Amino acid sequence: MHPLLRLVYGAAGAVARAATVAGLPGTSKLARAIRARRGARARFAEWAATSRDPARPLLWIHAPSVGEGLQARPILDLARAQRDDVQLAYTWFSPSAATFARALPVDIADVLPFDTTIDARALLDALRPTALVFSKLDVWPILAAEAHARGVPLGLISATLAEGSSRRGLAGAFLRDAYASLDAVGAIDERDAARLVALGVRADRILVTGDARYDQVWARAGSVDRAGPLLGPLVADRPTLVAGSTWPADEAPLLAAWQDVVDRAPAAARPRLIIAPHEPTPAHLVPIERWATAATLTVSRLGMPGARDADVVLVDRVGVLGELYALADAAFVGGGFHAAGLHSVLEPAAFGAPVCFGPRYRSSRDAALLLDAGGGATAATAAELAQTLRKWLHGGRGDATARADAGRRARALVLGGLGAAARSWALVERLLGPAARPA
Repeated sequence: MHPLLRLVYGAAGAVARAATVAGLPGTSKLARAIRARRGARARFAEWAATSRDPARPLLWIHAPSVGEGLQARPILDLARAQRDDVQLAYTWFSPSAATFARALPVDIADVLPFDTTIDARALLDALRPTALVFSKLDVWPILAAEAHARGVPLGLISATLAEGSSRRGLAGAFLRDAYASLDAVGAIDERDAARLVALGVRADRILVTGDARYDQVWARAGSVDRAGPLLGPLVADRPTLVAGSTWPADEAPLLAAWQDVVDRAPAAARPRLIIAPHEPTPAHLVPIERWATAATLTVSRLGMPGARDADVVLVDRVGVLGELYALADAAFVGGGFHAAGLHSVLEPAAFGAPVCFGPRYRSSRDAALLLDAGGGATAATAAELAQTLRKWLHGGRGDATARADAGRRARALVLGGLGAAARSWALVERLLGPAARPA
């Protein structure tokens, strides 16, 4: 990194670090992110003092949020299954990933402190990693530089970069040295590989390995228990739309469209809506309940008595959406009407549910592939959305319906992407080196 850029970046990190010490009141995502980092260095140091075995290699995987964590999960599972000599460390950035991280098969999982020299050195001293691997794209420049200076092999898995990404220009200047320091990169496809080279990744360090999320969502779909305590009480013979990771900007057209779908539904096949807001806070949940009441639809929270028979089931917790898609005859994925970007369309697709989403999907490779495959649809207005949902949910449940055909195509797309986890793990294992032979 250019000395002036490093100075600017370091100053920003120092401010963030100072905020961690001082704290920030409130419940905003920023405030939660700052509070989560308080004491992080001490927690890593405590774990190192009591649990780090210097005779064993350690694989450190960093994934900023849940989406990147889903890409990392299959590699962690394979590492745990195939290399019992390896200790596993996992870090994340976004506070929304904390719940997800707690369920991972790792020896230590905690939030990554802000990217400053003092914090990077402290974590490297504590963990003493054999290899450090980033998931998807976010490579922390100071952490990467400090690890590289110590001779720690660096990797990047399920790497993807949207065409026209903002990672070029000034952002690219900040990150070019970090990308150049990577020893092994698994790109999702050839186009991603070419764009990564333009960012600074060395061409001879890139392999096309695919996206490990396909393996992750497929494995999760196969392990869902439809008779279990979460899904069993919700199983009903009604056409069901599961709307996941929605924002208010998605819910405005979705709820308007849903009113139209319900009003035109055959009397014998009244559809129901299971909706999981991305942030299930009271400020987000209560307006949906008020809408349902005004629309004369019965509404229940997940897990409450009567949820099976409710017209609208409102999900007021995180971590269950990936299973709830098992109930979907069709799915709506949020983010397509929201500036933050579209959420994962692969989870419902793995269950054979056709997927609809808003118009802001261009940065999602999976959404584009789903549209090309005929397993999904996009809608720019409530009227367009209602038309698609009526086609999928009013046609009955037989194999000849448009919904069933689109669902088969969605599922086939996921099947076609399997195998990326094994290829990614092979890349990571080369960074770790061979397992030590028993004495």
